[in-house]
Amino acid sequence: MDNTALLIILAVFTGVAAIALIIQAAVMVGLYKTSRSMREKVEMWTPKIHALMDSSLAAIEENKAKIGEITAKTSQILDSASRQVKVVENLLADFSGRAHNQLDRAELVLDDAMGRVQQTVSLVHGGILKPIREINGMAAGIRAAIQYFARGRRPSPDRATVDEEMFI
Repeated sequence: MDNTALLIILAVFTGVAAIALIIQAAVMVGLYKTSRSMREKVEMWTPKIHALMDSSLAAIEENKAKIGEITAKTSQILDSASRQVKVVENLLADFSGRAHNQLDRAELVLDDAMGRVQQTVSLVHGGILKPIREINGMAAGIRAAIQYFARGRRPSPDRATVDEEMFI
């Protein structure tokens, strides 16, 4: 390649670089103007933002104390509830134990009563009903003997037939 062509290429590339630098400078100026207008807008809102931050911080500080009080009271309530639950648990355990003991005692009393009723029934059967049956049997025998002797020595033919038919 000859020198002139090389110089032309070099001039073209230098021109392109110069144009790129000019465009870049224009973009930088545009960015500067945009950032300056943004800065003005932000500066316009800055006092309001600072006031909002200050009131927020004051509200946070004020509520911090209230939250601390609420937390302390909640802790006390939870402790009290926990103690009361333990007392109720102890009462229920005591009541359950006493109820179990009373049920055991009632069962023993019922078993004893049933045993005594059975003894009384067996005594009534053996001591009262058995002699009554024996006396009843003896009375039936005496009645039969009296009827036999009252009829006389010979039974009537009808009676003899009835007696014989009973055994046939």
